[in-house]
Amino acid sequence: MSEAPHGAPIKTPAQLIAAVIAGFAVPIVIIVLLAVYVDNSTRTGAGTDSLSEAEVVSRIHPLAQVEIRDANAPRVYKSGEEVYKAVCSACHASGAAGAPKFTNTADWAPRIAQGFDTLWHTALSGKGAMPPRGGTSPDDYSDFEIARAVVYMANNSGANFPEPAQPAAGAPAASGAAAASGAAAAAGASAASAAQQAAAAVAALASVPQTAAPAAGGAQSADASQAGKALYQSVCQACHAAGVLNAPKFGDKEAWASRLKDPMDTIYNYALHGKGAMPPKGGSNASDADVKAAVDYMVGAVK
Repeated sequence: MSEAPHGAPIKTPAQLIAAVIAGFAVPIVIIVLLAVYVDNSTRTGAGTDSLSEAEVVSRIHPLAQVEIRDANAPRVYKSGEEVYKAVCSACHASGAAGAPKFTNTADWAPRIAQGFDTLWHTALSGKGAMPPRGGTSPDDYSDFEIARAVVYMANNSGANFPEPAQPAAGAPAASGAAAASGAAAAAGASAASAAQQAAAAVAALASVPQTAAPAAGGAQSADASQAGKALYQSVCQACHAAGVLNAPKFGDKEAWASRLKDPMDTIYNYALHGKGAMPPKGGSNASDADVKAAVDYMVGAVK
């Protein structure tokens, strides 16, 4: 069986010329198309944007800035939440350095029991690892704004403190112990007066005369009533005369009513070992007998 002869695909000179041209043209066209495809998007090399306008502005931006405020413009006070986020959250959000953790009722319960005035005074004066005012200055945040932050944190952690009264329009925001708390205002005392009394009480406690304790086995004061009155006048009245720092006011039956529900031994224990803002023995070195006599003197004034 014979096979059919194969014919050549190129039979004429024209076909040969076309094949030669196509053999050169087709690869060139493919190479050009690949080059266009690869270079279709702009490629930026490392460091090529260093002279862009944004980069240049960031490099020559001044480190310090001067902010000019209108001294006569009404002050816009920060809310408690704003102060908390800007200042207090650094420690209170995580409970760092022993700070009561925000919204942790167990951490805050013993602090809230001390009352708003004590918490606010602690925030202004500092305690433990916490610097006064959380490390800010009165120019940064006023006492009123610090009070708002205290109320915000405490109320989110189980308290129910009223919002502090905002300073009157045109009045400078108080600093130190010059501003009043909302609790003091609710109690009927003016803000500035209550804080001034608190400052005076703290100063008085610092200057309490340190009387020597009697030797072991020594006889009690011959006149316990007079000894109690004398200790009250020299030590206790620093807070109890005006009722500052949550101290029950001398002669105020309503203020003492809740305290007198406890046994006298419990009340003696508070006076001897301290409670809230009150230091043990009011900060004095008086004998236990004289301290108890001072308690009896104050209790006798409300019976």
